[in-house]
Amino acid sequence: MSDRQVRALVWGENIHEQVDPVVQQMYPEGMHTAIAGGIREYLGDAATVRTATFLDPGHGLTQEAVDATDVLIWWSHTTQNDVHPAIVDRLQARVLAGMGLVVLHSGHYSAIFRKLMGTHCTLRWREADDREIIWTVNPSHPIAAGVKHGFVIPRSEMYGEIFDIPVPDELVFISSYSGGEVFRSGCCFRRGKGRVFYFSPGHEHFPIYHQPEIRRIIANAVRWAHQSELFDYDLARIYQSRTGWFEAGSATAPPPPLHRPSPEASEQRQRLRQLIDGAKAQTGL
Repeated sequence: MSDRQVRALVWGENIHEQVDPVVQQMYPEGMHTAIAGGIREYLGDAATVRTATFLDPGHGLTQEAVDATDVLIWWSHTTQNDVHPAIVDRLQARVLAGMGLVVLHSGHYSAIFRKLMGTHCTLRWREADDREIIWTVNPSHPIAAGVKHGFVIPRSEMYGEIFDIPVPDELVFISSYSGGEVFRSGCCFRRGKGRVFYFSPGHEHFPIYHQPEIRRIIANAVRWAHQSELFDYDLARIYQSRTGWFEAGSATAPPPPLHRPSPEASEQRQRLRQLIDGAKAQTGL
C-alpha cells in the first residue's frame, strides 16, 4: 500500500447494459460506473477514479491510458476472448512491472486473468437466485478491513469448486451457497512486481455492486494493490553480464560483446538454426 494518491481505472464491457433491460434498470449508468462510485465513496481523495469500456476506442486501454493507471479494476463476461492480444500483453507487462489488478466475477475467464494465472480458470456455476454468504477467513488482511465476518448477498450466481487457479498467495474470503457449494471468493496473488486480487460476486442481474460490503471490499482491494512506484528493471530481458558489471555500476545496461564469434562458432550456430527450423517444419503446425 502507498500513501500516494491511487490512479484507478475501472474497466467494464458495457455490453449487457446496451441490450438487457434488467441490467439497464439495475445499472442505468453501467456497472463500471457503480463500481467506480463505490471506490470514490470509500477512498475519497485518496484516489482518482476513471472508467473505460470495451466500446471505447482501443477498448479504453491505450498505452497512454494504461501508463496512467496504478490499479486496474476489471469486469468482463461476453468479451473474454475479444480484447486484442496486443492489449492483453500490454496489461500483463504493466502488472508484472507493478500495476495492481482487481478482477471481478466472470473476469475469472478473461484473457488477462488466464494469462497471469497460467491455468484454465474454470469453475462450477449456476444462475438460480442463490443466497451467498461471504465468510472472512483472514480478518487481519487489509482487504478485510471494516468488513463484517459472514455477510449475506440475498441473490447471487453460484460459483463453486473446483476453481482451476494456482494456490492463492493469500485467501481472504470464501463463499457458501444455498445448494451447499463453497468457493474461494477472495484470492490474492503476486505476479512479478504486481498484486492481483480476484473477487467473485457480481452477476449483472443483481444489485451486488450497490451493496455496501461489496463496495468496501473492492475499495480495500484497490488500496492494497496500489504500490508507490513501478519496477524499473526490465523483467522481459535476459541480461548478459561479464565479470565486474556490478562494480562498474551497470546493473541493467547492456554490456559490450564478450568476444567476436569465431568463423567456426558462427558456422555451428547456423547449423543449429537449420536443425531447429527443420524440426519445426516437420510438426505440420
